[in-house]
Amino acid sequence: MDLNANNDLIKDSTEASFMQDVVEASKEVPIIVDFWAPWCGPCKSLGPALEAAVQKAGGKVKMVKINVDENQGIAGQLKIQSIPTVYAFVDGQPVDGFQGAQGPAEIAAFIERVSMQGGEDDGLEVAIEAAEQMLAAGDAHDAAETFTAIVGEEEGNLKALSGLMRSYVALGEVDRAREVMALVPEGSADDQAITSARAQIELADAAADAGEEGDLRAALAKDPDDHQSRLDLAVALAGKGDNEGAVEELLEAFKRDREWQDGAAKAQLFQLLDSLGPKSELAAKARRKLTSLIFV
Repeated sequence: MDLNANNDLIKDSTEASFMQDVVEASKEVPIIVDFWAPWCGPCKSLGPALEAAVQKAGGKVKMVKINVDENQGIAGQLKIQSIPTVYAFVDGQPVDGFQGAQGPAEIAAFIERVSMQGGEDDGLEVAIEAAEQMLAAGDAHDAAETFTAIVGEEEGNLKALSGLMRSYVALGEVDRAREVMALVPEGSADDQAITSARAQIELADAAADAGEEGDLRAALAKDPDDHQSRLDLAVALAGKGDNEGAVEELLEAFKRDREWQDGAAKAQLFQLLDSLGPKSELAAKARRKLTSLIFV
């Protein structure tokens, strides 16, 4: 890779320029330092992956590469015992790091944690978006770590609190999600992000008592108008992440008897749509279908 083409974000450094390239530079923007060597196999995969992640961060962090074979003095001072080793410097001090090869999700989480410490006004928003992408991709553990770091920076950040609760729900740690709910600032319970997380917690609780999917489908096969079994099936489906299937069952229940149990199907559907959040295409589609059923 031609590092000169990426000189603004990624560069090689030496012992002679370490103070300028890392310590002093980190007072302006977080610096990721990659300690590597030409003979190191894992370094050959980690280095390019780190470079790609730094480029993607768009200037929130920069990267310096140190060849330990050619710079043994600085490697010794920083007690580098194995490579690859990666440190992050902020305000002249190492603040985070790891050893060994890492996967894309771990690298992204690391970059976002570090970028949040750089003092950029929109740093938290960038980190929140990255964490949401991790959660959407199924990386709930890394998402939870990133949301936790954001909350550490800004305790009352509602988007981060919501994301942390939803991450815990995805991990099956509903009790921890409830603990986070207790951190929501007074007067913010009706915020859209918090409403979404609360709905997911309530659905997770309901799913635990909904029954087995196979038993519920068998009950509906015998009696398609068994509305309670259909609602329980929808909750069970939502509990395992099949939100589209849950929506279909709830719309069917509403279509069959919209007044059953004081409109229980509609109420359950709204709770599910709340859990999906305002940007969900599935939620928007479901609301359109519900509206068309109401006016049939």
